[in-house]
Amino acid sequence: MPKFINPFTDVGFKRIFGQEINKDLLIDFLNALLEGERRVEDIRFLDKELIPAYEEDRVLIYDIYCTDEKGEQFIVEMQNRQQIHFKERALYYLSQSVARQGEKGAYWQFDLKAVYGVFFMNFKLKDSPRKLRTDIVLADRDTHELFSDKMRFIFLELPSFDKEEDECETDFERWIYVLKNMQTLKRLPFKARNAVFNRLEQIVDIASLSKEDRMKYDESIKVYRDKIAIMAFEREEGLREGLRKGLQKGRAEGRTEGLAEGKIEVARNLKRMGLTTEAIVAATGLTTGEVEAL
Repeated sequence: MPKFINPFTDVGFKRIFGQEINKDLLIDFLNALLEGERRVEDIRFLDKELIPAYEEDRVLIYDIYCTDEKGEQFIVEMQNRQQIHFKERALYYLSQSVARQGEKGAYWQFDLKAVYGVFFMNFKLKDSPRKLRTDIVLADRDTHELFSDKMRFIFLELPSFDKEEDECETDFERWIYVLKNMQTLKRLPFKARNAVFNRLEQIVDIASLSKEDRMKYDESIKVYRDKIAIMAFEREEGLREGLRKGLQKGRAEGRTEGLAEGKIEVARNLKRMGLTTEAIVAATGLTTGEVEAL
């Protein structure tokens, strides 16, 4: 039985990064993520459910939604499976958070705060290079100069991270290593380097969960396993369908090739019997050139 919670479950992920009492964990991760660029001193969790601006619009529900001391916003999501229009979904999420900063009246001068989208992906992003981190910013296509820093996407492709414990060089890599391998670890590494991993170990230890939290976690594990089973079934069905189509194509191609070879053999026999090229073409459907080449 695993010693630590599964961070890819809804309950596990939010227990690590979505609790006010443990917000130092999220702060530490964001600072590791943005090391050398900026530093987050404090965060305040916002309502994860955004009520639509008008009736019949869809409700947005984020995994984690917070703002820092500068008013800049962070949307942090865990995704376990590829989705249709996943990139567009991320764009919609951030665009909504930017648009909702607008204020009524003629005096507001579009003083926007930056919105960061951090997307943990427990899958490989389709049509993207196979790498852990993909940063998307608004920049000039030719010069690559930053156009605006008010919207930024950071996609973290966990399956593309393959470093071992002793190969991790930064706190960001240490965070990724721990999250990716948490289910197989008997102890959390890096505690001597960063005290936050001591705090993390206490929070993610299954034995430390209250009865109520354990029930919620167990239900979250069930949902997670159901999703994994569905994904495995879909992959298997996809392979079967691909194999079936391949066999059908192979049979069709085989029949076509066999028919062509049969025509050539008949044409050879007719040619040996002394029939004219025109007669052989009429009998077999081959072209004049094909018959003459025999």
